[in-house]
This record gives sequence, structure tokens and C-alpha cells, in this order.
Amino acid sequence: MKEEKGKEGEKAVFLPAELHGRIEERVHATEFRSAEEYVTFVLEEVLGGEEESEEEEPTFSEEEEEEVKKRLRALGYLE
Repeated sequence: MKEEKGKEGEKAVFLPAELHGRIEERVHATEFRSAEEYVTFVLEEVLGGEEESEEEEPTFSEEEEEEVKKRLRALGYLE
């Protein structure tokens, strides 16, 4: 990847012109001020979502949840 000098701590990423045009169109319909701001937000959401999903606790199946509720009722925690 070719690197351009920019603001301190930033790197350049090159996109196909057609994709950049689609991003620009979307930016005009949002509160983002630039394509760069929009792309940064989207990437942080995607990459942040991956990190969060790795940290999430596993969810119970419906059967497991019913068993837990049954036990809590037997202990008097649920009515």
C-alpha cells in the first residue's frame, strides 16, 4: 500500500474512484463533514464490533433459559 504524508498519526488508504463517489453521495445525506470522517466511523464500527463480539458471553438457548427460570422460581427468586 502506498503511503502518503498526512496529519500526524494518520495513514492514507486509496479507494476505487467509483466507491469513493458512492461514499461522497452517502456523506451528503448524513451529518458527516467528509468522506474520510464517514469511512473512519464505519471502520471503527465494524472493527469495534468484532472486538466486542469476541468479549460477549455466550447466550442461552430457549431451553436453557427456561431451565434457569424454573430453578430461580424453585428458589423463590421469580414468581
